Amino acid sequence: MLEVRDLTVRYGGITALRDASLEVGRGEIVALIGANGAGKSTLLAAVMGQVKLAQGSILYAGDDITGHKPHRLARRGLVLVPEGRRVFANLSVHENLLLGGYAHPRDAELDGDLELVYELFPRLAERRKQTAGTLSGGEQQMLALGRGLMSRPQLMMLDEPSLGLAPLLVMEVFGIIRRIHDQGVTVLLIEQNAAAALQIAQRGYVLETGRVVLSGSGRELMADGRVQRAYLGME
Repeated sequence: MLEVRDLTVRYGGITALRDASLEVGRGEIVALIGANGAGKSTLLAAVMGQVKLAQGSILYAGDDITGHKPHRLARRGLVLVPEGRRVFANLSVHENLLLGGYAHPRDAELDGDLELVYELFPRLAERRKQTAGTLSGGEQQMLALGRGLMSRPQLMMLDEPSLGLAPLLVMEVFGIIRRIHDQGVTVLLIEQNAAAALQIAQRGYVLETGRVVLSGSGRELMADGRVQRAYLGME
């Protein structure tokens, strides 16, 4: 469904990605793990057309989308839920969700999308009139995920969805990601919580200093000694 081929991205004299390649098949959850500064968020930004490529190409659903604008990609079902939630703090929960569905007419289909989101996130339904800035961190993350779903994604890219959350909320968010996947959404997941990510992923990649250095099934990477020492806290 998504093929990233030999991506290189430079910021001035700094190379953030170097010949990075990965694939995401339709219906998969694929995890991309790595330390801070490894280039994970840059890779997602490159896929969404938010940064200029020095080299490489990106294919989505068989089409070359290299350099396409983010709004065009969103209309095709390629959706990024960015790190840091980035909800509209002064708008209500309901208004945030409606903005996620801006590309679709406000008809019965939009109402159905809202119903699905509120079913997945009952707390958002309870707080639909509450301003987003007054929500807890976990609730804001749910809102960011729900807003992404309102775009009717075929492929949802999640950038650090568990960042800054308490352990119980982390478990809840990963449960929600499973449920989103069960709705037929393909997922590319960036996470520093490597153990949680690899447990739900069919396949994974390890990114170090802008390069993909390992790939395999989630189980294979969990059992790899290099991954255990570097990302799972095991000796």
